[in-house]
Amino acid sequence: EHGGITQHIGAYQIKTENNQIITFIDTPGHAAFTQMRARGSKVTDIVVLVIAADDGIKPQTVEAIQHSKAAKVPIIVAINKCDLPNKNISKIKNDLMQYELIAEDLSGDTLFVEVSASKKTNLDKLKETIILQSDILDLKATVSGPASGTVLESKIDKGKGPVSTVLISSGLLKKGDHFVCGNTWGKIRAIINHDGKSIDEALPSMPVEILGMNDSAFAGAEFLVTDENKAEKIAEFNSKDKSSTNKNLLAKDKTTLFDDKKEKEELNIIIKSDVQGSSEALKNAINKIEHPEVKPNIILSDIGMINETDVSLAKASKAILLGFNVKPNREAKKLAEEQGIEIKYYNIIYKALESIQKSLSGLLEPDINEKVIGSAEILQIFKVSK
Repeated sequence: EHGGITQHIGAYQIKTENNQIITFIDTPGHAAFTQMRARGSKVTDIVVLVIAADDGIKPQTVEAIQHSKAAKVPIIVAINKCDLPNKNISKIKNDLMQYELIAEDLSGDTLFVEVSASKKTNLDKLKETIILQSDILDLKATVSGPASGTVLESKIDKGKGPVSTVLISSGLLKKGDHFVCGNTWGKIRAIINHDGKSIDEALPSMPVEILGMNDSAFAGAEFLVTDENKAEKIAEFNSKDKSSTNKNLLAKDKTTLFDDKKEKEELNIIIKSDVQGSSEALKNAINKIEHPEVKPNIILSDIGMINETDVSLAKASKAILLGFNVKPNREAKKLAEEQGIEIKYYNIIYKALESIQKSLSGLLEPDINEKVIGSAEILQIFKVSK
């Protein structure tokens, strides 16, 4: 993928043997689906869940399944590396049953395709399966009327200025159209397709890069073609509305660990730990905590550094973020501050459990604040020989 077109635009299209076009969105599944859940939008129609035949189900696989189900998007399972001698396809199918993904040969309704990317085995069958699933879903979009869509990603290009990758969901997008996108607006100066070629029109389900925005748009923002006066007024209104209500919304949505004013039937919890054993131990111990009025609800228990996905999921589900022997990366920390999400860090298991119990029972303890002295960014890695 390094230097490839999918890294550049974030989405691309392929043609099947019957000249049917499939659009693939090349963004991390869990991040895309968390943002969809948070904004209530639906960008993808079908999820292709890729699992390695020799590795089986990994934590990120489970996370991808959870986010796909949260977005209510049907899943096609593609088992890759089926040419390897140490493959174990039956184990993968059995393991996926606990996540309600049951293969057709096991009397289920989930479509499975066994492929090999390196040998290019059954890739045509995968395309046929995607087309079959789309026919079952009866996916349709109108070409008439003003274009609308969703921003997949956005960046500032030194030569081009603000550039956004937009997935058109309906209507016909034309060069010269005026548009509004969140709190920014502009006029389409250029439309670039996934091959890097400049085009004059874009149809539904087509991912394109657009030039002509006054300012960079947020990923996930709605894109709509309208006339020039309306576009400017809507963008100004969105910008004012956002600035005036942002602090209030953050304060209202903020979910803290020691919050005695907020009454809840369930306390949503996200656990991130350094190792699987700690994560499982915390999950099992928290599930055993009993309270007459409130119960803990673990929506995600995973290993690894706290990332933007976890913060977005905490925002969407109004959950508390609990880090056990792990810290957030720089992007996650920045996003948590912007979204008003509190992250609690622990390295002793009973202290983490005590805080959860106190949160459930409403017993307030003094907050222990960690002061960050500084942070560093690795600019370059030098490999030294013998």
